[in-house]
Amino acid sequence: MATWADVVRIVADLPLTGEHAPRDWRVGKKLMAWERPLRGSDREALTRAGVEPPRGDILAVRVPDEGVKLALVADQPEVYFTTPHFDGYAAVLVRLAEIDVVDLEELITEAWLVQAPKRLVQEFLAQRPGISPADSQ
Repeated sequence: MATWADVVRIVADLPLTGEHAPRDWRVGKKLMAWERPLRGSDREALTRAGVEPPRGDILAVRVPDEGVKLALVADQPEVYFTTPHFDGYAAVLVRLAEIDVVDLEELITEAWLVQAPKRLVQEFLAQRPGISPADSQ
């Protein structure tokens, strides 16, 4: 089970990141993760799709592309989901209470790799050989 404190800690360990507004994290000026409470239209769409709208804290996180988003949702629907509002947008919604902290760290790091300046990504990857350069695509 992850918490907002975990998100803050993970983001703080990544270069050039900051919390520009409460629960709105960016790398430079690019949004990478943010709190995303469900709107009424989100709840209606989920209910129509036969999905119980989640309760609790929801984190939206950038992903490399929609294929990654759809794979996460398909593989772990108890953790990841999306709504029609995010159709065509490379971001996934996360039930914060359901995600493992290690998985959260991987997800946020991937968001950072997607949004960070390419030169900074290269420097970061050179310092952390355990992360695949393919993750930055």
